[in-house]
Amino acid sequence: MPKAEISWKRVTEDGKKLQVNAQRVGGEWIFSHREKRFDQWQVVAEPPLEDWLELLDSVQRLITRRRLQPVHEEKVRRRIHERFPEAEI
Repeated sequence: MPKAEISWKRVTEDGKKLQVNAQRVGGEWIFSHREKRFDQWQVVAEPPLEDWLELLDSVQRLITRRRLQPVHEEKVRRRIHERFPEAEI
């Protein structure tokens, strides 16, 4: 069982609705998505910036609820800067 699992929904540029899931396993975040409830989760090798920012927002909310430690926010921010150096957070 993963230590942390966060889910949300978003709409792609094509207009498709996606359910997105991020799991923290071994200190790394693994993203996956699916279109409908009974579809299989598909692992996303290179998640877009939009998903990373949604993850950061969710992590910040979980920290205020004392469900995650503040160090997790820094790790997510660092990962975003590594993958998207032009992004401003």
